[in-house]
Amino acid sequence: MFRAAHAHPERPSEPIDHHDLVLQPRDITFDWSTTPLHWLPGEPFATHTFDVLHLMLPELERWFVRTFEQALPLITDDRLREDVRGFIGQEAMHAEAHQEVLEHLLTKGLDPAPYTLQSEWIFRRVLGDRPELTPAATHAHLLQRLALIAAFEHFTAYMGHWILSNGHLDKAGADPAMLDLFRWHGAEEVEHRSVAFDLLVHLDPRYRRRVVGMLVTAPVLTRLWIRGVRFLMNADPELDDRVKVRFRDYLAAARKDLLPPPGAFARSVLRYFRPGYHPTQEGSTQQAVAYLAASPAARAAAR
Repeated sequence: MFRAAHAHPERPSEPIDHHDLVLQPRDITFDWSTTPLHWLPGEPFATHTFDVLHLMLPELERWFVRTFEQALPLITDDRLREDVRGFIGQEAMHAEAHQEVLEHLLTKGLDPAPYTLQSEWIFRRVLGDRPELTPAATHAHLLQRLALIAAFEHFTAYMGHWILSNGHLDKAGADPAMLDLFRWHGAEEVEHRSVAFDLLVHLDPRYRRRVVGMLVTAPVLTRLWIRGVRFLMNADPELDDRVKVRFRDYLAAARKDLLPPPGAFARSVLRYFRPGYHPTQEGSTQQAVAYLAASPAARAAAR
């Protein structure tokens, strides 16, 4: 029987130096045949707040991959180049894993296309390549996108650490396969949490560049997430059409530790603005590596 690994697996006895990690993609697959639409029983709002990630991430992470591939020839540090290659491999696998969930949603009567087509337009057209630019403007456009990705990666690392540290989702009866997907993804986000930041600083160390990236990313991500929850709640065939999305529903789920508390989320954003900030100050590499060693899907992929 498939069971999710415990949120707090036994940690390795020897400390792990984050800088010694070799990032490797894991060819993960999941079986969604027994996963219900509301994989958090009785919690459609919390379920769909997580599910927004399935809508956004396939196109978002393919955009990461395309952008990092353009930055690779500019890297002069061998170790960073290897980390970027590992990052590209992991993000490509994440995109495919979440893409499979979109197909699962469709089998449950929820068509994600109206939202995913908007994601495709944003990350391919608005934030994609712009062949009409001069070489200098093309380089500036690449740096701007790297700053946005570094800020996005701050959020994914925060979410990864949160879900790895959360045992309440297990107690709430979360579907084991879905929980393993989010924890596997979260653990790899914690593993490679410094790569985008280090790449940005390697190519443009200016503090202003990093700050502008977060000032743009935070409100855009918040807006996309709210739109995603509203879309999913309205498109959910198992819910009454009159169901409304309210902030107090988020607060109620957060009080039950089914979603990150908004105050902690906001404080994590503020930490990004510290001049001495580095992503290794967030999350635990040791915890992430321990989960990846216990994850049923990751263990199956390693065989």
